[in-house]
Amino acid sequence: MKPIAIFRHARTEGPGYLATYLERAQIAWQLVPIDEGAAVPSSPDAFSGLVFMGGPMSVNDDLPWIPPVLQLIRDAVARDVPVLGHCLGGQLMSKALGGVVSRTVSKEIGWGEVRVAGSEPAQAWFGSSRPAFVTFHWHGETFSIPRAAMPVLSSPLCQNQGFALGPQLGLQCHIEMTDELVRSWCDAGRREIGRGGSPGVQSVAAIVSHLPERLGALHEVADTVYGRWIQGLKR
Repeated sequence: MKPIAIFRHARTEGPGYLATYLERAQIAWQLVPIDEGAAVPSSPDAFSGLVFMGGPMSVNDDLPWIPPVLQLIRDAVARDVPVLGHCLGGQLMSKALGGVVSRTVSKEIGWGEVRVAGSEPAQAWFGSSRPAFVTFHWHGETFSIPRAAMPVLSSPLCQNQGFALGPQLGLQCHIEMTDELVRSWCDAGRREIGRGGSPGVQSVAAIVSHLPERLGALHEVADTVYGRWIQGLKR
């Protein structure tokens, strides 16, 4: 099977638990470090699936790699190559498919509950026995649901936390977190956390509290989501 391409947009925002999951499943993957100037592939044909991770930039920024990434996503969707987006990645997917990315009323940083929609696609992605779960957030923007896609997740401070379109899944939240990722983001983002200004911004102490238990529960969710996503990989 062709490898999965994982696009990294910031050095500290790598694949995290997704890499662990893929290696455990013996699925090959290839990192595309956009943050190091890697070229955006002109076609999805060399890959069984595409994954887009997070990043501190906005999809509305004038960055040279954003237009070719948007076109790559459109090409992948047209060819039924599965695409998975985490936070910025989900926003890239939304914009590529005709959605709009804009600032949220309240920034979310830290742990918070998201509710799973009652629709068939949402149940298929997250499991019929999981009406809600606690996940990790770090965003100040949000996406609209693209036409033909279905909303699958929501939270009190951010209505659109996820959408599905066939084998494609765009997430606003972060299910890929590991202990290393959480702590490194907190270290790098202490000033942003300190500014607060939103009921959705938690303190560093609150974020790292009970971390093993929270990550263990989140990895169970990620196992379900990633397990569903790899079923659509191009063989």
